[in-house]
Amino acid sequence: MKNVFNRSCLALVIGLSLAGNAFATNGYFTHGTGPKNKSMAGAGIALPEDAIDVVNNPAVATEVGDQFVLGAALFSPIRKYSTSESMANGQCSPGMGCAITIGPNNITSDEEYFIIPHIAKSWQLENGNALAVSFYGRGGMNTTWKGGTATFDPDGPGPAPIGTYPGTYGAGIFGGDGTAGVNLSQAFLDLTWAKKMNDQFSLGIAGIVVAQWFEAQGVASFAPLTETYAAGAMQGAPVMPEHLSNNGHDWAFGYGLKVGLHWKPTDRVSFGIMYQSKIWMSEFDKYADLFAEQGDMDIPSDFKVGVTFKATEAVDLSFDIEHIWYSDVASVNNPIALLFNCPTAGVGGMELSNCLGGDNGGGFGWDDMTVYKVGLRYTAGEDWTWRAGYSYGEQPIPVSEMSFNILAPGVMEHHLTAGFTLERTKGRQFNMAFMYAPSVDQTGPQNFDPSQTVTFEMYQWEIEASYSWRF
Repeated sequence: MKNVFNRSCLALVIGLSLAGNAFATNGYFTHGTGPKNKSMAGAGIALPEDAIDVVNNPAVATEVGDQFVLGAALFSPIRKYSTSESMANGQCSPGMGCAITIGPNNITSDEEYFIIPHIAKSWQLENGNALAVSFYGRGGMNTTWKGGTATFDPDGPGPAPIGTYPGTYGAGIFGGDGTAGVNLSQAFLDLTWAKKMNDQFSLGIAGIVVAQWFEAQGVASFAPLTETYAAGAMQGAPVMPEHLSNNGHDWAFGYGLKVGLHWKPTDRVSFGIMYQSKIWMSEFDKYADLFAEQGDMDIPSDFKVGVTFKATEAVDLSFDIEHIWYSDVASVNNPIALLFNCPTAGVGGMELSNCLGGDNGGGFGWDDMTVYKVGLRYTAGEDWTWRAGYSYGEQPIPVSEMSFNILAPGVMEHHLTAGFTLERTKGRQFNMAFMYAPSVDQTGPQNFDPSQTVTFEMYQWEIEASYSWRF
């Protein structure tokens, strides 16, 4: 058993290394899994086709036969941010604290191309039972902002003067060029069992093992807003946090559960339902002074429901809805305004738990997200199948949460997709998917200097391919 566990962890680590750094498209969730599902914009949890489809609905393991699927995506998110001129320019005001003025900057993230793999195997057993194993990269966030400046008073209303320092947040005050950004990658291993209850109805359950990989750079200038620093300051001896920024990569591991249902009451209509629990992760110890709850970064719960209609013998139409509970995770959902309750924020707050790293520390302020998806499949003879799709979800970042989200500007809303399957040899399929997410921009006040505005701009494209074998 120990050897099995070790091999599973090794597979996750290797796969995560292959997956590299990614920024997914519905917040930090991907818009789909596998090229067939992605080419329909993530619609089709009621339309089982491949072993990798068990990721979207574990119940369909009974419907996909004995199959092996191997594939990968080339993903490219293009991200920019800019800040306006400031009237505060780092000044301190009585009762208002000290401004951190960002720039004005106009920067494009350096990281633009990522590889995201997936592997799945399904087995049909006796008495309507089925098993599946799937490994996949599902999302994350990544930015690398080089250049720019920030202007602030490094010790508040004290002896040190206001200065302008390199980097988006001025972290170059501690040396280096102040390069800022985060890198969160995720790798998932699903172990699935499903049971066909009768000719119409299947149930499935999957245990999920997850590995996360994280690094933060260029945020050391927020040290006075950490619980570690503030707790020391209240005793007259501030303590510089050691687990805030530029500590290299850190790992976290966790587990969760996924359940699904597939119901086909007629030959022309089928329904699918999937619920994924919150995934409880170990803490990022190297970044315990950054994330709420001392470095906790759980993965939020997720719910999908869908229906597929066979409009003709050649055409299938799928309609899906997905809801993501970003509110499950304090470090993602907590608003940045909580930081102004921190005793060292300079505005009269006395709540240590609201400082960075605290039990209820300030975070990215993301809202829950609901995504609506529609997809079409057209079977054009024995060799070719064509697909297309569209999805929309209001992005999760409110205009009140701009400053920290320079690190994670997940503002995509629309996804346009297409793809095909070529099957020259029975049971051997080559699949392709294409995605384009058109540009979205958002402008709002800079939280640490409200006389400024911050603007995000982002668009994405992706190409994914896979090959599958049926046995």
